[in-house]
Amino acid sequence: MSISSMKIALPTPYPSSVRRVNRHRYRGVAVASLGGNSSTLGVKVTEGEGNLPKVVLTSPLGSEADVYLYGGCITSWRLANGKDVLFVRPDAVFNKKKPISGGIPHCFPQFGPGPIQQHGFARNVDWSILDSKSVEDNPGVTLELKDDSYSRSMWDFSFHALFKIILGDKSLSTELIIKNTDNKPFSFTTALHTYFHASITGVKVEGLKGCKTLNKDPDPANPLEGVEERDVVSFPGFVDCVYLDAPGELSLDNGLGDNIIISNTNWSDAVLWNPHLQMEACYRDFVCVENAKIGKVQLEPDQSWTATQQLRIA
Repeated sequence: MSISSMKIALPTPYPSSVRRVNRHRYRGVAVASLGGNSSTLGVKVTEGEGNLPKVVLTSPLGSEADVYLYGGCITSWRLANGKDVLFVRPDAVFNKKKPISGGIPHCFPQFGPGPIQQHGFARNVDWSILDSKSVEDNPGVTLELKDDSYSRSMWDFSFHALFKIILGDKSLSTELIIKNTDNKPFSFTTALHTYFHASITGVKVEGLKGCKTLNKDPDPANPLEGVEERDVVSFPGFVDCVYLDAPGELSLDNGLGDNIIISNTNWSDAVLWNPHLQMEACYRDFVCVENAKIGKVQLEPDQSWTATQQLRIA
């Protein structure tokens, strides 16, 4: 499945090719009524941890993905052999008191620290289901997020975000669209803070040689500028580094026997992170390889920004 097959436009009204579905309330969250064909679509809504609603995608050959409406967070991508490619930290909570720590959390409208809360608000609010459909027999779901009084209390703009997820047998593809629905321009930064299950001593990331770097070790407030000179980046200790103008494809050896190709369009930057002894209980078991937009995206009214990501087992 190609990334281009994921494209969805954002005119108003929506085109008939995007199937709008009936809504109902699921424990206070707006979700789609998938009807009796949800099993054939490979899409179902069920209760997850903490009784929070989640969408389960199941591919024809048996891979699965769990997507929580809280935070619009993909928490699991299980291959047909049962191996989970993603990682959720043992300190994660599913009670809406804090964002879900793991999987693929959203950072929007701010990546990292800044004028509003760390990594913005998109990861700690409820998203809604807009649409579910199959793409080349692969199950897919589209989530949406709009501004409300909570978001405007810290970021006073009207926006519409769509997050499309398509599960293949050995791939997980996403498309994020941010539209300015306000009558004034706004800017934002964003990232997909992806946690991969790993054996950290064996992790290798390839494809970053020659990139400009902002190394947040030892002082996150004053990152050191540099250039990546290594063909292969490993994780012998604490790592928190931004790679500017990163290539559209990286290779991740997770140290567990999997080679994961991380490809993207319009995510211009990458971030590598492992907390080492700051999270002694679990740092050995994961690595974050994040697609990001570190420089501000400026949108005029009615303008949209789109970025895609595909994770694929080589």
